[in-house]
Amino acid sequence: MSICNKKTLLCLAVSGSLFSVSYAANANDHHDHNHHDGEHHETEHRHHDAHVHGVVETNIAQDGDHLLFEITAPGADVVGFEHAPKDDAQKQVLANAVKTLNNPNLIFTLPENAKCTFEEAHVSHNLVNHNDHDDHDHDHDHDHHDGEHHKEHGKHGEFSAQYEYHCEAISNLDQIETQWFTHFPHTHKMTIQYLGDAGQKAASLTPKSSVITL
Repeated sequence: MSICNKKTLLCLAVSGSLFSVSYAANANDHHDHNHHDGEHHETEHRHHDAHVHGVVETNIAQDGDHLLFEITAPGADVVGFEHAPKDDAQKQVLANAVKTLNNPNLIFTLPENAKCTFEEAHVSHNLVNHNDHDDHDHDHDHDHHDGEHHKEHGKHGEFSAQYEYHCEAISNLDQIETQWFTHFPHTHKMTIQYLGDAGQKAASLTPKSSVITL
């Protein structure tokens, strides 16, 4: 079960309220000429921004003693390609990346005095062959279609990760450091959008500046 099914309010904050912060944070980097076209186009714009190669989007929502992270990263940033693995080497790279993403302690460092305990991770990606996620369709062979469908999915290959923490002393959460750039050096920038008791904050982290102060 995904975290969003368990923490609906936090996920609404991440997916909804944080959008305004996300949009503002990316305004200087991406000029969207469709910003007057309505909510539908704004949603498309947000997805497009999240998929700029070299840029990873992270939303952080805090509610009471709960802390939720939501990461959206282009496949190229995580594994260096945006398609299903083509050989054993790429399969191993993908497996290692998923293993790393499932261990948020390798991705983020929280202040010890905030007493945050990791509770759950939910990691997904779409770097799979068409027939790997077509089990709701027919059972017979679709291999001859895989190339065409695979190209379509490969254009937008990406990873999504959600982490949930319980923090006994959330008031001491004054900064968050990321080691993302160490594990995934293809990333040049991580945009952070934070929403919590202290208000909203947006920041951009880089390999040389990897700490956000809350």
